[in-house]
Amino acid sequence: MTTVGFIGSGYIGSAVARLAVAAGYDVVVSNSRGPETLAELVTELGSRAKAGTAVEAAEAGDIVVVSVPFKAFKDLPVKELAGKVVLDTNNYYPQRDGHFAELDNGSVTSAALEQKFLGEARVVKVFNNINYVHLAVLNRPEGAADRTALPIAGDDVDAKQTASAFLNAIGYDAVDVGTLADSWRFEPGQPVYGPPYGTYGDPAATPAGADKIRAALAEAVRPGQ
Repeated sequence: MTTVGFIGSGYIGSAVARLAVAAGYDVVVSNSRGPETLAELVTELGSRAKAGTAVEAAEAGDIVVVSVPFKAFKDLPVKELAGKVVLDTNNYYPQRDGHFAELDNGSVTSAALEQKFLGEARVVKVFNNINYVHLAVLNRPEGAADRTALPIAGDDVDAKQTASAFLNAIGYDAVDVGTLADSWRFEPGQPVYGPPYGTYGDPAATPAGADKIRAALAEAVRPGQ
């Protein structure tokens, strides 16, 4: 069985971990505070889960979900992530992360910058445009009429296929937006960032199929234009 490693086990990371375990994956969760602080989450997740360091999660994962504040991307274990499919959930928020000139002027996307740093890892941008409450409840079986879709982007075709298969297993369809250079289309402030899945405070959420997501992506306006 595929193992999914988690570097960062906050709201999004934990939500994806729960979905992964429910779909039959083994998981190794980590955070910046140490494995001992994840005992409650591991107990909740059950026998398929264990806690480790970020390095251990990267080493164990056939797929690795990175869900840390963007400013922390340079702390990621580059060697251990080499060759791995890395699902990047991160968003750039200048008020939290500080300013990166190349992101502020739109010359590069946050995911592309992360890919450059990680080198041989195969980064796929996903899970960044939906809040954790909606992510936890919108999963549906394959073929369901009210199945929700999530946008993905990446430079490696095989990695995107792996990401799409993982999404399918945990209850979501994938809409391929293109390369990491195209991932600005579902970054913060774009029409597909949040609203298709309902208002932030609505715990029931709103299913959003592939057509709805494509329509929102088509309305994206490139920063600086």
